[in-house]
Amino acid sequence: MDALRSFLFALLFYPGTLYYVLSVIIVAPFGSRPVQRQVHAWSAYHHWLVRNILGISIKWDGKIPDGAYLIAVKHSSMMEAVDTLHFARAPVVVMKRELTVIPLFGWVTLRYGAIGVDRDAGSAALRVMMAEAKAAVAGGRPVLIFPEGTRVPFGEAPALKPGFAGIYRALGLPVVPVAHDVGKIWHKGFVKRSGVVRFKVGEIIPPGLKRADIETRVHAAINALTPEASPPA
Repeated sequence: MDALRSFLFALLFYPGTLYYVLSVIIVAPFGSRPVQRQVHAWSAYHHWLVRNILGISIKWDGKIPDGAYLIAVKHSSMMEAVDTLHFARAPVVVMKRELTVIPLFGWVTLRYGAIGVDRDAGSAALRVMMAEAKAAVAGGRPVLIFPEGTRVPFGEAPALKPGFAGIYRALGLPVVPVAHDVGKIWHKGFVKRSGVVRFKVGEIIPPGLKRADIETRVHAAINALTPEASPPA
């Protein structure tokens, strides 16, 4: 049954994504607000498919606040990457550069305000990321980042990538950490299992902490629902 659900999800999600990509291209000349509305509609469509086709129920403990925050999210799958757009208010998303160069889709991500990072470019990539993030914050939008840098299998809690502390220091924003246990039913494979997943919005962490302190606190908060999570090395 899970395989059939997953096949139907793919059958609906990817053509639907193409529809929303084309709709963004159509409305793009009219400004950023129409673009944001279409991207959020795509995220809501994904959310509907997750619940009604894949049979995944989502339980939230807490709410992501509106405003200029640095939202740090545990990363296990495509699900939270897309679904968080549905729960946060117009976040600028820090993502790997490979996604921003996909034909049409990549153009839409950049038009929406995503920040593409070349993870092999070192300090140069970090400077570009910070400049674009500062521009987003100046516009009152939150910045959403996956501090682990890549999708992590359920039960693993690797150290945060060094770029997180850099952007935290540069932006001077409080951090909203978000933990979840999506990885127990959805990681990188084609088949997604039905079930209940939980999201937990942690206590807001103030700006201005030292690197070791912010990394320790965020690591613990985003792994609040990770079994046997251990502190970063």
